[in-house]
Amino acid sequence: MSESTTDRSNSFGMPRVSRRGLFGSAIVAAGAATAGVVAGRVTAPGETTSRTVAFHAAHQAGIATTAQSHALFLSCDLASRDRGVLRDLLAAWTATAAALTAGTRVPDKPGSAAGFSDHTDFATGLDPARLTITLGLGPAVFAEWSGLADRRPRHLTDLPEFPGDKLRGSWTGGDIMAQICSDDPQIVSHAFRALRARMPGLAKLRWTQHGFLSRPADGGTPRNMFGHKDGTANPSAGSTAFDAAVWVNAPEEPEWFHGGTYLVFRKIRMSTAEWDQLSRPEQDRIIGRRRDDGSPLSGSVETDPVDLDARAANGEPVIPADAHVRLVHGIPMLRRGYSYDYGTLVATSAATDSGAAAESVPAHSHPDGTDPDHKHGGHAQLDAGLLFAAYMNNPPEQFIRAQRLLAATDRLNTVIQHTGSAIFAMPPGITLGQPIGAGLGL
Repeated sequence: MSESTTDRSNSFGMPRVSRRGLFGSAIVAAGAATAGVVAGRVTAPGETTSRTVAFHAAHQAGIATTAQSHALFLSCDLASRDRGVLRDLLAAWTATAAALTAGTRVPDKPGSAAGFSDHTDFATGLDPARLTITLGLGPAVFAEWSGLADRRPRHLTDLPEFPGDKLRGSWTGGDIMAQICSDDPQIVSHAFRALRARMPGLAKLRWTQHGFLSRPADGGTPRNMFGHKDGTANPSAGSTAFDAAVWVNAPEEPEWFHGGTYLVFRKIRMSTAEWDQLSRPEQDRIIGRRRDDGSPLSGSVETDPVDLDARAANGEPVIPADAHVRLVHGIPMLRRGYSYDYGTLVATSAATDSGAAAESVPAHSHPDGTDPDHKHGGHAQLDAGLLFAAYMNNPPEQFIRAQRLLAATDRLNTVIQHTGSAIFAMPPGITLGQPIGAGLGL
């Protein structure tokens, strides 16, 4: 087949053109497909009455969207410090995300051989299940090599390392990220494969993290791996409080970034075995809320305001001075995290024999009666915990301020460990035919 003829293996029937031209055409085609899926329906902001979530909107989907049941966070580094590589990756991922979230076939990659399609059939017949794909840019993107140094979001700098952090480089940072969320884990996996298939020559994978979230039957606040409700204090999407905490509109921020937000990502390992040995009242004092119903220790129902001045009969604060909720009270942000459970970590003793990557057995305690000469059988603690994902418009005054307080005195630190960290600028939404980050003028 010559270059001038139509390649029928391309799902949109487009003639083969240059990589840049095809990426741009794919955005339009994918966007048109999306518009066809959602047009004519009465919807809530950002969502449709079907199982699709609108891709084109004032803000990227996957932020104000009600959290789905499954998530995958991925971070990658550009293959080279080249402005064109950045432009092409954003264009390719935008076109792919627009098609996937609409439940339509994704455009083939540029350069696909005639007769070969990138369509895998892995998700054929499946509903998108509220799939959202949200893209972000890391600090290293805004540099002289990209011509974007003067367009860097004001607060987009690498997060500091806080006291107690035990960060692994393999779970930290990145140039470009994607948050993939859906109520169907197979849809999440399919979307990841589609994005990764467009990375060769443009980017290399840095890290991925998979999470899950189960919402109670009554639609209430989800619970984390410690059994406590997580996200009670979140502002409601569409509210004045939400807009004030999440969306960027400050005059000191670059105009292209208005309507965007920052994502702070932290991988937090939670020592569930240690936690389970604590009495429930002790757990409640560490958090500052009751485990069963999420109510603050100073109140009786989950939605009661936290009263930091409340005193017990003995004069002691009802909410302890080192309780988690006391330290973060009054610092608004949107927490949109997911639990993770990767099983047990390989212990040093077993790793020596197998050659596997070693994880030392951490300091820990055991219930009364445990044999002092017990062996761990080649495994240490569970690698389970929280994929903390928080959206905000002023990281220094929100996350960094809160984390400095928590790192200093939060008693929860005795049973958690921060092992991964990253920050990204999440550009505003786009209209049909634009790539994510259109305001950058790539």
